[in-house]
This record gives sequence, C-alpha cells and structure tokens, in this order.
Amino acid sequence: MESEELRKLTASERLSLEKECELQCDWREDPDKCTFIILDRDTYDEDTNQDVVEREINAMIGDVNIFYISDCHSRLEGEVEIMIAEPSARGKGFGREALCSMMRYAVENLGTKSFTSKIGLSNNPSLKLFKSLGFKEVSKSDVFEEVTMLLEESSTDVIFQFTKDYTLESYSKP
Repeated sequence: MESEELRKLTASERLSLEKECELQCDWREDPDKCTFIILDRDTYDEDTNQDVVEREINAMIGDVNIFYISDCHSRLEGEVEIMIAEPSARGKGFGREALCSMMRYAVENLGTKSFTSKIGLSNNPSLKLFKSLGFKEVSKSDVFEEVTMLLEESSTDVIFQFTKDYTLESYSKP
C-alpha cells in the first residue's frame, strides 16, 4: 500500500508493516470476514523452478474481501470489495472474475443472498465494474465521497456468467 493512487482508490491509509500484519491476523481469525488473494496464473506458471510459496508471492496481484455485520449471525447480506494492486494487471478481467468467484462462494457456501459495496465517487473503474455486474446505487455520501451499491438476490445470477471455470479446493495446514 505504498502507492498513493491505490490508497486513494481504496480509501486506505498508509500502515506500518506491524499494523498490516496485525490486520491480516485479525482478518484470518474473524469469522465475519473472508478474503481471497488474487494470483496471476500466467505469472505463477512461468517459473516452475521456484518453490510454490515464492511463485505465489510473485504472482499476487490483489485481493477480494467479503465481510458481514459482526453482531448479526446472518450471512444474508455481505459487503464486498476488490483491489487489483498490480497496475499491469488492471483492466484484464482479473477483478471481475475474482469478485464473482467470491460472491459465488458466499452464495453457495455461506448462504448470502445480496451484496453491497462502498466505492469512492472518483473510482471510475470500480464503479463501472460493479454496474456491469448489476449493482445499483442505493445511497451516496458527499461527506465520505463514496457511493453504496447493492446487488439484490434476484440479480445474483450474473456471477455465474463470469465463473465458468470456478472450482473450490480445500487447503489444510500441515
């Protein structure tokens, strides 16, 4: 998150490495949050001489997250966010596929029916992406300079169009 542009697009603050690690631990342990790290498959497959962890690190281009209201045990509505941090990976469909994969996971495994997202008013690529998936503007905050968008349950079929190669694999720590 050293990029000023990226912090502006994601409404994020510069954090120390210690704070970033602390937040990552919180996300990993919090039952109301889920994150997928997005890898560029071509980059991952490029150098098979490296070990898997190094290949994964080199192929990381962003993340997609969903979170739920913590005082409500329902998973009916989730708030999603997407970030393609690697500038060379933007505009190639990675964000759409990752976002739709996260929403599909939430629908099929967590019982989520609808999705919201808060997007900066000046973040035109994200606004365009969410609108193309059927999200509708439900509120706008000039104070926070963001718009809240909603994808209702009746419109969630669109996520299956962009997840044709979707598979779910389980991973357990050794």
